[in-house]
Amino acid sequence: MIAAILAGGKGTRLGDRAGGLPKPLVPLAGKSVLEFQMESLKRSGIRKILLLTGYKGEVIRDRFKEGAQMGVSIDYFSEKEPLGTGGAVKQACSSLKEPFLVLYGDCMIDMDFVRMTDFHAAKAGIATLAVHPNSHPFDSDLLDMDDHDRIVGFYAKPHDIGGYRRNLVNAGAYILSPELLADIPEGFSDFGKDIFPAILRSGKRMYGYSTSEYIKDMGTVERLASVERDTVAGKPIARNLSHPQRAIFLDRDGVINEEVDLIRRAEDLRLLPGAAGAIKQINGSIFLGIVVTNQPAVARGLCSLDEVQRMHKRIDTLLGGEGAFIDQYYVCPHHPDRGFPEENPAFKIPCDCRKPSIGMIRAATRKFNIDTGRSYIIGDSTRDIQTGRNAGLFTILVKTGYGGTDKTFAADPDYCAPDLAAAVDYILNNDPAGKR
Repeated sequence: MIAAILAGGKGTRLGDRAGGLPKPLVPLAGKSVLEFQMESLKRSGIRKILLLTGYKGEVIRDRFKEGAQMGVSIDYFSEKEPLGTGGAVKQACSSLKEPFLVLYGDCMIDMDFVRMTDFHAAKAGIATLAVHPNSHPFDSDLLDMDDHDRIVGFYAKPHDIGGYRRNLVNAGAYILSPELLADIPEGFSDFGKDIFPAILRSGKRMYGYSTSEYIKDMGTVERLASVERDTVAGKPIARNLSHPQRAIFLDRDGVINEEVDLIRRAEDLRLLPGAAGAIKQINGSIFLGIVVTNQPAVARGLCSLDEVQRMHKRIDTLLGGEGAFIDQYYVCPHHPDRGFPEENPAFKIPCDCRKPSIGMIRAATRKFNIDTGRSYIIGDSTRDIQTGRNAGLFTILVKTGYGGTDKTFAADPDYCAPDLAAAVDYILNNDPAGKR
């Protein structure tokens, strides 16, 4: 596979920090972003690189030449006039016959591109976009996906006041099938603002590759400083999914939001005090924050799966206002017991995802390469604790919600905490699972 890197940025917002260099060459922890990207590409076996240059492109060419010192092979395309992200890719990649990768040269990116490539091949869409949540969704362009990862909406900022949006951000890493080039007009165009929304309207299939890996813009002085701190701490490469990850699995009702028996409407969902701050602490740590929730109201016919998704959009919106996010939601809509007048027979079935079964944990483990033996589950019921036992997780019972009073299972937790904030604080300060 060829990787086309958009490296034409001026770095205007970086001011003196850019030192007159094109933005992709600005020093960051002793290297440029382009060097970090090339190293990540090499680790995934991608060694053919096409650099799309603009501002001071000759400086980039002088730095890397044909790529021998980086262990890659580099070709160049130089814009004669500004073409935007879409226009530049159309001209530079017009001869490509196989799917190719597109990266933005002003982002620190460290990914297992093999996983993303396999995802693209399995979905067989015209494009795959890397997507992730971030801590500032209100000033980001967002998108939405269905339960099969197909992109169904793009939402440019500013967002509708009062509406709920998933915290899913177009991260700036794409795999494009060559036939997509025909959908890019001649001249100036932008992928996010022009090309992808137009493709969506045409009905062609695009998919979102949801990842927890490190993809961050470094286009302002503040963001550059943040990325540099993370890089020195080793966070980008540690987040690469070729390495085992650690997670804190979270039950939803009674842990993140107030316990409401068989909650039916997104509008009835209220975050528990301190929950947003606790999740923000998870986001800043080495752990992923992953929700695993039974929602039997779907099987009972009391709400739809679409309404459960609205609940999670509401959670994303409320958390986003506090600079926090959930890495992934997993939902079991099933319930095996029959006999309710309004029940939905399609979901009244035995399954392997309803806790205390560990189907949701297994799905997350496959997707994010999670080391369950060094990970946690936080829940308010004995069902959650039994799930953790079955999955080999360190288990923490919180006293909010049911607080363990359900007694459904004879499962004792490894630790008890008054609420989510206290549980997260215990994990981050003691990390008993890391010592097992």
